[in-house]
Amino acid sequence: MNYYKTGQFAKLANVSERTIRYYDKIGLLKPSFVMENGYRQYSDLDLLKLQKILSLKHLGFSIEEIFPMVMDNTNLKESFELQIDLIEDKISHLQSLKDALKKASQTPDLSWNMILSLVQLSNEETNIIEQYKNAKNLNDRISLHEKYSTNKQGWFNWLFNQIDFSRVNRLLELGCGNGKLWQENRIELRNREIFLSDISEGMVEEVRNKLGSDFNCIVADAEKIPFKDSYFDTIIANHVLFYLNDLNLGLKEIDRVLKSDGILYCSTYGKNHMKEITEIVQNFDSRINLSNHSLYDIFGLENGENILKEYFFSVQRMDYQDSLEITESKPLIDYIMSCHGNQNEILGPRLNEFKEYIEELLKKTGKIVVTKQAGMFKAHH
Repeated sequence: MNYYKTGQFAKLANVSERTIRYYDKIGLLKPSFVMENGYRQYSDLDLLKLQKILSLKHLGFSIEEIFPMVMDNTNLKESFELQIDLIEDKISHLQSLKDALKKASQTPDLSWNMILSLVQLSNEETNIIEQYKNAKNLNDRISLHEKYSTNKQGWFNWLFNQIDFSRVNRLLELGCGNGKLWQENRIELRNREIFLSDISEGMVEEVRNKLGSDFNCIVADAEKIPFKDSYFDTIIANHVLFYLNDLNLGLKEIDRVLKSDGILYCSTYGKNHMKEITEIVQNFDSRINLSNHSLYDIFGLENGENILKEYFFSVQRMDYQDSLEITESKPLIDYIMSCHGNQNEILGPRLNEFKEYIEELLKKTGKIVVTKQAGMFKAHH
């Protein structure tokens, strides 16, 4: 193992000493050790960590987003594979943009549609980064539940078993995410049309790669469903409705494309869902808010029935009994950093401190018990 002073380390990495000192100051890249005279000593492992930071920064990630991505730097193979995937996406995007610009330069009379396509293509690089973050965040949230849930049936198996497939000829899932519902639960697809939709192109592509051609995977907005009236006999919206910009518009669209005897299966949370995790982060820093909106206030177990009864004749609520017993810090921290609030901004520079805080809680109690309050509504036309 080689060690380097700050100046040597910066020169080796071809960055300024000021950059290295800044990363040290904010806690993103601390030296392996500090000598009695105050000189900082960086190691070969620190150099690998710096390489990942610089690569992610070049790819468009913010400093706040990079913090949790470099927190665990022990798995070098996984780190390199992540960077390779992102770089390949960027190369593919740049090649598409180059081809489009070349075609445009050789076209005598540019149409507005071609100009609009160029504008949209130029902005797609941002979408690649967003799609990666969305996929990673979803996987981190699912992973915590799979690993530490006390109900071993599992949410997706339970949800799948609630669906009456004897009535299914045409089914639409809104917000299918990574297709987890269908990966381990299979049905006879002969004489059935199953459409899996998501607003994220990245998610749809991931599902298409995982599930193959057996399912119709499409990009679709739940507030503007691209199907004719009364087309589906079954619609699934798994933890989706509270994310809609306009819930009433989304429900009107579901009502429109659902047959007169169709069924909507939609899941949501209650007010006590994961409350202990909120308490943990706010005890650490009261400024942290894990969600910009209280999702259960928009559409939750407490108010969902009344909201749905405006569109459906009969609404039945079913609760899923479960809790979490968390015994490790990293999966919990990954989950927290995947939330939709301001936690990255506040926790990013203090991740090591926060990790010590979580590990101290685990040392005291052996496990962190978390309430889960989730369920679904079965709504009949």
